[in-house]
Amino acid sequence: MQLNLIFTTKGKVAIGNFTNDELMEIFRRYTNTLLKKYTLEVSIPNELNLDIIGDGNLTVILDNVKCDVDLFFRELGRDIKIPLKKRLDGKLDNVFKVEKVS
Repeated sequence: MQLNLIFTTKGKVAIGNFTNDELMEIFRRYTNTLLKKYTLEVSIPNELNLDIIGDGNLTVILDNVKCDVDLFFRELGRDIKIPLKKRLDGKLDNVFKVEKVS
């Protein structure tokens, strides 16, 4: 299953303070941490995420899903705020919305 994590307006401002590689690393690190708690496989392909800031979204691929995907991404969104807020002056609410592609 392919999903797009579409950044909100404030989310776009926050990710604008990072490089593409930094964003990929942050999402991979926080996703891997959550995988200790949830049963699914998540990959974040480089070739689908060449310009996260320009595209305004991050594409992920899910396999072997045996958990509540909405809950997983709600928790990921909450966790991702931590590093994003460090480079953003002001409050950061929701970072992204999840959209199913296939």
